[in-house]
Amino acid sequence: MSQFDVIIIGGGPGGYVAAIRASQLGMKTALIEKEHLGGVCLNWGCIPTKALLRSAEIKHLIDHATEFGIEVKDVKINLEKIVRRSRTISGQLAAGIKHLLKKNKVTVYEGHGRFEKPGTLVVSDKDNKKETLSGKHIIIATGARARLLPNVVEHSRIWTAKHAMTPAFMPKSLLIIGSGAIGIEFASFYKTLGADVTVVEMQDRILPQEDAEISNLALKNFSKQGMQFHLSSTVKDIKATDKNVSAAIEGGDKKSQTITVDAVIVAIGIVGNTEDLGLEKTKVKIDRGQIITNEWCATAEPGIYAIGDVAGAPWLAHKASHEGIICVEKIAGVKDVHPIKKDLIPGCTYSLPQVASVGLTEDKAKAAGYELKVGRFPFKGNGKAMALGESEGLVKTIFDAKTGELLGSHMIGSEVTELIQGFTVAKTLETTEKELMHTIFPHPTLSEMMHESVLDAYGKVIHF
Repeated sequence: MSQFDVIIIGGGPGGYVAAIRASQLGMKTALIEKEHLGGVCLNWGCIPTKALLRSAEIKHLIDHATEFGIEVKDVKINLEKIVRRSRTISGQLAAGIKHLLKKNKVTVYEGHGRFEKPGTLVVSDKDNKKETLSGKHIIIATGARARLLPNVVEHSRIWTAKHAMTPAFMPKSLLIIGSGAIGIEFASFYKTLGADVTVVEMQDRILPQEDAEISNLALKNFSKQGMQFHLSSTVKDIKATDKNVSAAIEGGDKKSQTITVDAVIVAIGIVGNTEDLGLEKTKVKIDRGQIITNEWCATAEPGIYAIGDVAGAPWLAHKASHEGIICVEKIAGVKDVHPIKKDLIPGCTYSLPQVASVGLTEDKAKAAGYELKVGRFPFKGNGKAMALGESEGLVKTIFDAKTGELLGSHMIGSEVTELIQGFTVAKTLETTEKELMHTIFPHPTLSEMMHESVLDAYGKVIHF
């Protein structure tokens, strides 16, 4: 039996980061991964989708090239090459993670890990060869998978995100069920490449986790691009054939209509990978597919922890990585370790236009009893945005009127997924409006809108 200080089950952005940090802290560390290092994020999520969306961005720029004085003719889309580029990037990064683990002296086991009892795991490889490992501390980082619609059978025209990233054909028409970040990113990708896109959302607005004002602006923008939306609606029935898919959509008024499309993408959320881990042999508790943990990622079983998607929302790679570091630093007794604060976790949607946010929405801040000062600055008032040809968008900031605390920021527009980190740092530093006002932002940049939005909240806006 091989013995370790720390064993991590799962090599995604939570697991491999936890393994590297544990080894850096002097702990003998093992990582078990049954499929691909980097997990869903690197292989089938964050990274490859951004590669696909970059191709869509280039197509978008070509479509608007005449506005910049450039004539482009005979544009052709090679979907096979677009997908191949995405897969190549994922492969390169996976190889990089393998190198990092080796460099940091992490022992990697290729196989499936199951608890034999608390502190003991059995790893089965693809040939069912078994090896027993013992660990003082075991971290579950098994991630999650796409949630499927009930009573919908697998079909070549009914896709999850994984299928949508490696399509066998380019659909001329597409139905997307769910308008969270994943659904909207695919809607943006396929619409930009020329598909007719219809989105069904059971809530009364798209991107329902975002600030309502930003959601409404996103809806207007996507609708202007030609996307069709059915809000407060559900898909009651799906029938797939070799040629197309028919879907019955029921609205809030209970009226139903049937549409026929080339393919359907199901993006209604995820469910944690908690099965077949032998958790029934431990005291680990599961609620609705998520492992229950405390602020230090510890489960109800001493010595067993859970991080990332399997441990609950928000289902974001950067949250998983941060939890992994917190978990192993707490195990190692590092001083100054702080539990994760969910209001400091930024969210990003890489659609065209992009959406990004951190902290409380305006509605949630009001519900929490805060008296607010809210600032807004539109992209059309920013010189860099105008020069880029990206004049549609908004930066919104929300402050506690009594203390000046930055409660939240919400953005839509070009490159806002890069801008949001400025406000994330500000919130981590517990910055007030005064520090932000006194900060000098470079000109000409999109970041100036962040400054102007703060000024607007206090009646001092200059350029609008």
